[in-house]
Amino acid sequence: TVLLFILIAQHITVNNVKCLNFATHNYLGLVNHQEIEEIAVAAVRKYGIGSCGPRGFFGTVDVHLDLEERLAQFMRTEAAVVYSYGFSTIASAIPAYAKRGDICFVDEAVHFSIQKGLAASRSHIKYFRHNDMMHLEQLMNEQAVLDRKNPRKAAKTRKFLIVEGLYYKTGDLCPLPEIVGLKKRHKVRLFIDESVSFGTLGDTGRGVTDYYNIPIEEIDLIMSSMECSLASIGGFCVGTTFVVEHQVLSGSGYCFSASLPPLLTVAATTALNLIDRSPELIKELNEKCDQLHRLLHKSETVGKYFRISGCRLSPVKHLFPLELKPETEPELQEIVDLCLQGGVALTVPSFHPEDVNCRTPSIRLTVNSKLEPQDLSKCLSLLEKCINAVLKPTSTRSL
Repeated sequence: TVLLFILIAQHITVNNVKCLNFATHNYLGLVNHQEIEEIAVAAVRKYGIGSCGPRGFFGTVDVHLDLEERLAQFMRTEAAVVYSYGFSTIASAIPAYAKRGDICFVDEAVHFSIQKGLAASRSHIKYFRHNDMMHLEQLMNEQAVLDRKNPRKAAKTRKFLIVEGLYYKTGDLCPLPEIVGLKKRHKVRLFIDESVSFGTLGDTGRGVTDYYNIPIEEIDLIMSSMECSLASIGGFCVGTTFVVEHQVLSGSGYCFSASLPPLLTVAATTALNLIDRSPELIKELNEKCDQLHRLLHKSETVGKYFRISGCRLSPVKHLFPLELKPETEPELQEIVDLCLQGGVALTVPSFHPEDVNCRTPSIRLTVNSKLEPQDLSKCLSLLEKCINAVLKPTSTRSL
């Protein structure tokens, strides 16, 4: 399939078909924002295109330091560190701290970059069922029993708890209050990936801690991509100076990759400033997410064939088939293709062969703030027609 993106906002053009955009992760609609584009162009004229080296080897430019300072201020933490690619941020941050012999308690629904970071750490991984706090506590209690049997080994073993704020694979919200309670009780280090929740949750867009009104000091490390809400490329980590500065020498993506190009760095800084001074961006997105959530749950057609996954305010919604068959994934793709013909772009998520967890096929809908209420209604109406066209026994495969 050939894709042509003219504007990644309310509409996109796919194979010369203008479609409502429920496919990209431009939640706040800041891609193609005029102010961001103008500042990025000015950065190209001043700095050129690339940064010509890793951060520690002639690759640090003043705008990198400005962005890190601005991120720390916005998130109300002591320090921040910026990476040049979102995937490598997560995959580098975890093994910078977790090492061989350490123990990581991990939600089974975490996305692929977290899985790669865990593999690089060579730690002992204990997956708990998705958002199942009873199962997590059970695993922690079992580990506590082992620790009491071998206190010398336990004293040398670090323990980590790794979750997502909003899960990319399901759209679900993590139960942070319960997670923080278990963290304190079992003395583990808590890492949260906020790639989806940053810029989308909380009154100010500061993510899951803002949403739950939990002090950010309760979290040992927050990681996030800048490729969703900040209309740029790259990622960042925030936390205490003691924790964050460790990545300057131990984060492989920071040490060995060319730094983020200055034009993308100033784009992210500008987008962050827009979010900070315009909290109505988050409110507007939340309203659209809530409206689509209610529409999906009211639909008899959707409910007949699918389990709707994703919390009310999540910009990522998944429709998981109630019945899994060998032909399920081709059927989902056929529904998405029919929606595309009708002018709505959706996706069926694909998985890397090494992505071993939670590979259930689904139809994914992503919300952006540029969509109008009538766009959401049109999406549901067309989706219902396409579902019936493909899954209803007496249907014909056309709209």
